[in-house]
Amino acid sequence: QVQLVESGGGSVQAGGSLRLSCAASGRTFSSWVMGWFRQAPGKERELVAASSWRIGDTYYADSVKGRFTISRDNAKNTVYLQMNSLKPEDTAVYYCATSWKLPPSAGECDYWGQGTQVTVSS
Repeated sequence: QVQLVESGGGSVQAGGSLRLSCAASGRTFSSWVMGWFRQAPGKERELVAASSWRIGDTYYADSVKGRFTISRDNAKNTVYLQMNSLKPEDTAVYYCATSWKLPPSAGECDYWGQGTQVTVSS
C-alpha cells in the first residue's frame, strides 16, 4: 500500500516562505518521479515542480521558477517543496504525487497525497 502524507501548509503573508514535506511509504521511492501539484478553487490541478531520482533532474512551472525549490531525501523517502517570495496567487491546495514521467501531467501520476492548504494573504 503506497501512502503519501503531506505536511507544512499554512497561512502566510505575501513575501513569506513555507516548506512542504511529503513522506512516502510502500514503494521504492528513490526510483520514481515525485511531483508537487496545486489546485486553486475553480481551477484545474497544475504541476508546480517535479524531480526524478537523478540529482538536478527537475522541472518547474514558469510561475514558480526562481521562487520554489524541490528537493528529495531518498534515505527518508521524503520530498520537499521550499516556497519563497510567496504571492496571493500561490494560494491553493498542494498535493504530492508519484509518476514515471518527468514532467508528469496529473493523469500520469499513480499515487496522490491528501493535500495541504497554502494560503497567502496580501
